[in-house]
Amino acid sequence: MATNVKPAIVVHGGAWAIPDNLAEASVEGVQSAAKRGYGILNGGGSALDAVEAAVCVLEDNPAFDAGYGAVLNSAGEIELDAIIMEGSEMNVGAIAAVQNIENPVKLARLVMEKTDHCLLVGKGANMFAKEMGVEEVATEKLLTEAAKAEWEQYTKYKTTVSELFRDRSSTPNSHDTVGAVAVDIHGNVACATSTGGITAKRVGRVGDSPIIGSGAYCDNAVGAASTTGHGEAIMKVTLARHVLYLMEQGLTPQQAAEKAIEYMFKKVKGTGGVIVVNNKGDTGFCSNTERMAWASLTESTLKFGLNPGDETTTEYRP
Repeated sequence: MATNVKPAIVVHGGAWAIPDNLAEASVEGVQSAAKRGYGILNGGGSALDAVEAAVCVLEDNPAFDAGYGAVLNSAGEIELDAIIMEGSEMNVGAIAAVQNIENPVKLARLVMEKTDHCLLVGKGANMFAKEMGVEEVATEKLLTEAAKAEWEQYTKYKTTVSELFRDRSSTPNSHDTVGAVAVDIHGNVACATSTGGITAKRVGRVGDSPIIGSGAYCDNAVGAASTTGHGEAIMKVTLARHVLYLMEQGLTPQQAAEKAIEYMFKKVKGTGGVIVVNNKGDTGFCSNTERMAWASLTESTLKFGLNPGDETTTEYRP
């Protein structure tokens, strides 16, 4: 196991047509999540704990579609997906189409640590949550007025997925996936991804987020990746695993992120984004959507951005 690796974390708040009224909250939210996760890493904590904590911050923030602020499916219900994975033994836990759980990423970690399984779905996931003492909350506790209004708009006008990810003017309140990747001082990597899916999605629809190799993937020998965007496209190219494959071929995290997004668009015309870290603490990110909220923290440097080409760098002091 490597030692004295520079700890690093990258988080994203979704790659989609983020409207101006959510821009500031999205950028502030990813910075807060990165700081929360990095605080754990800086104190000698594990990458696994760091990504879980960072994603919980995003799940608790109504600016994002995960946990509080999650969107409604076609039946007006909240169905949540999440995954968490560590790169030492490649243990993974995931949940899909689970209803009314405040922090789905915590439940995914319980799947990883308390069962022999990798993925639990629907009713079974809710039954497991009850066994673990995880509270099931009322829909109203997770639902925001923005999500409700958005559901009414989409169910009325049948807005398409392409508009959700490509046209900011037609998506006043839509949200997308959140995620985090990290490496700790021991060289252990981890990743986590969480989402409420797409507004007015078919009941039971599951996208890429909880699918190993698509929504997230990590391996201590290489690094970690978390994805965001159009789930069906991401699944078709197993985007997260493809990023690690590219790094295995010698590409840097930034090069791998760019090549993977290019590959997805070339193969299936897919739109989305990815964040990456390698086992040395180098980071990368890329998206081909109109905007992606992201932030990274390594050593004393905080970086963040929203629009293509944007990158603000500031000194960070805990």
